[in-house]
Amino acid sequence: MSSYTENKDDLLKRLRRIEGQVRGIQRMIEEDQYCVDVLVQIAAVRAALYKVGFNILQNHAHGCVMKAIRAEEEAGDQAIDELLDVIFRFTK
Repeated sequence: MSSYTENKDDLLKRLRRIEGQVRGIQRMIEEDQYCVDVLVQIAAVRAALYKVGFNILQNHAHGCVMKAIRAEEEAGDQAIDELLDVIFRFTK
């Protein structure tokens, strides 16, 4: 089971909203909208995706990583290494 299961409905709702925003950007491009307006919408989508990702990351740390740490030392060390790796990738 994933650590974000309790927030799944909220995450899916946010992702559907982001999907709609991306479609809006596509329409803006098709309609030759002003560059700055398109860029503002792209920034909004990126921020929304970041929030979804951070929410999943937070749940992972408090769920999966915490369980691994409590289970045994070696599993905890591996979970922390994995967490640090994903944080590095997520924040690029």
